Amino acid sequence: MSLIEEIKSRLQPLAPSQLEIQDDSALHAGHKGNGGGGHFTLRIASAEFNGKSQVARHRVIYQLMGDLIPKQIHALSIHAIASDE
Repeated sequence: MSLIEEIKSRLQPLAPSQLEIQDDSALHAGHKGNGGGGHFTLRIASAEFNGKSQVARHRVIYQLMGDLIPKQIHALSIHAIASDE
């Protein structure tokens, strides 16, 4: 399973109505402080985010990513939208 497939699988409990994952790793190759792992941009919309702040939405996502950060995922840019927005 690829890392993008793994990320998608881990986000399924949120029943996303929209889910896009972009691998930006090539743009950051060799930058200082990157000891490995990829850079990703995540765009996700879910009813699970209704009534939650951006901080709460990010916490849910980070909990689902768990052990992937920081070894397999070095950086994750998150755009989380509630379905009622």
